[in-house]
Amino acid sequence: MSLFVIAAGACVAFAVGYVWYGRRVAQTLELSPQRPTPACTLRDDVDYVPAKAPLLLGQHFSAIAAAGPIVGPVLAGLWFGWLPALLWIVLGAIFIGAVHDFSSLVGSVRHQARSIVEIVREHLGSRAHALFMAFVWLSLVYVIIAFTDLTSASFVEPAYGGGVATSSGIYLAAAVVMGVSLYRFRLPLWLATAVFLPLLGLIIWFGQSVPLVLPALGGVRPQQVWNGIILTYCFVASVIPLWLLLQPRGYLGGFFLYLALAAGVIGLLLGGETIRYPAFLGWTSRHGAPLVPLLFVTVACGACSGFHGIVSSGTTSKQIARETDCRVVGYGGMLLEGLVAVIALSTVMILTPEEAAGHQTPDRIYANGLSQFVGHFGINPEFARLFALLAFTTFIYDTLDVATRLGRYVLQELAGWRGRWGSLAATLCTVALPAVCVSLTVTDAAGQVVPAWKVFWTIFGTSNQLLAALTLTALTVWLRRTGRPWLVSGLPAAFMLTVTLWSLLLLVQPWTAAWLHGQWTLNWIGLIAAVLLVLAVLVLVEALRAMAGGARRVT
Repeated sequence: MSLFVIAAGACVAFAVGYVWYGRRVAQTLELSPQRPTPACTLRDDVDYVPAKAPLLLGQHFSAIAAAGPIVGPVLAGLWFGWLPALLWIVLGAIFIGAVHDFSSLVGSVRHQARSIVEIVREHLGSRAHALFMAFVWLSLVYVIIAFTDLTSASFVEPAYGGGVATSSGIYLAAAVVMGVSLYRFRLPLWLATAVFLPLLGLIIWFGQSVPLVLPALGGVRPQQVWNGIILTYCFVASVIPLWLLLQPRGYLGGFFLYLALAAGVIGLLLGGETIRYPAFLGWTSRHGAPLVPLLFVTVACGACSGFHGIVSSGTTSKQIARETDCRVVGYGGMLLEGLVAVIALSTVMILTPEEAAGHQTPDRIYANGLSQFVGHFGINPEFARLFALLAFTTFIYDTLDVATRLGRYVLQELAGWRGRWGSLAATLCTVALPAVCVSLTVTDAAGQVVPAWKVFWTIFGTSNQLLAALTLTALTVWLRRTGRPWLVSGLPAAFMLTVTLWSLLLLVQPWTAAWLHGQWTLNWIGLIAAVLLVLAVLVLVEALRAMAGGARRVT
């Protein structure tokens, strides 16, 4: 079978989903362009800054499109075959992931652009709020730990790391210059785009010609030095005005990701590639992982992601100029990420089983596949491979500062910290734990040194999907209490709760079985899974109580 059929079918499905189902969800949420948004009524030009829909879509897309829509689909395709992963990506993105992102964004806008945590407080009560708050903040810490270490690892990679580091630094500097040009010198957006967008290609070329390679400082490995630099950047980016870095950086990053999307789609449609990998490998992977439920937590961000709800109700909702923009940004942004996941999965589909068994990492599979797609059109494969690797790093890098800012928002809401000092204190608390974790030297079960985040990575996908399930549950309660049709989020919530709680039980089972046989060892993954399981059940109980309380017509 040709990849053309798969690519065309996915594009058509996403387009139909946006026009048909996106419109139905918008009607359920009763969007109105006349209803004032918090970005306008609370405008302070620091956190609350109304933005045009195209600019905000780019910023939102670059914030949510981390490593998940690449790593997850690649792993799922390798383990189970491409067909189950493809079906979940397309159907999951349209009916669950995009609904989650869209309704999270609208729900936050209707609650003065407060986070989903505060929506939980209002509609589920203080007990659910405290539990949910802790979980959200820890989830953001997971993101910062994982992506800081992944980014620093890409900067020290022997072949391309120094060039990627240089390009990333110039990319951020260009974003600051663009922000100043837009908001201080009133440069039109179209002109700024025409000037700064071509710089992306120059940045890629120049980065490889002047690679930035850091030496070890005082016995500290270069990767740890990069960890410190990246976390310092996260701290600064979290407290400066949105217009100075986050908006223009996200806008440029969004175009960078659009180029990667376009290259992948054009290559899929016109490259003439054929599918060589098996469509289905069985109900259990060779690693012993059952397809159900682990497919639904492995693909993660490619179909649905709890992190998206935090972004939607954190930074994005504070920039919505008109309520009707929520459909473009929230629903459309998730479908774009679904398309990224389809492209990532396609880089597995063109491999033979023997090639796939070569133990390539997901980023290399993605980069090699994308370079093969665009190589048919005369583009230098090495440049295309470098472009794909830098895009992969951009997926990760652009999420770091957003996650830090969101962690600040959550802590400030919880502690009631206001003003400049409250902002600084909340940011410092948010980056402190990641700083400790990425500086540790830890070992796996075989005694080999591994990055600290890898100890918890096996549960990361499950916790992320659990966050999505709990967010959908909270939004369902809000819709029910405001007298609106609530099954649009209630059915996705039920499905996501089922697969994530099932996955948690599978993680807890080996630990509890060992305890029953007298093996009193501490299994961190099992312990965290048990905590998350209890948390989910308690929040669900509070949600059911709130649902039983009946409806009351409020905004």
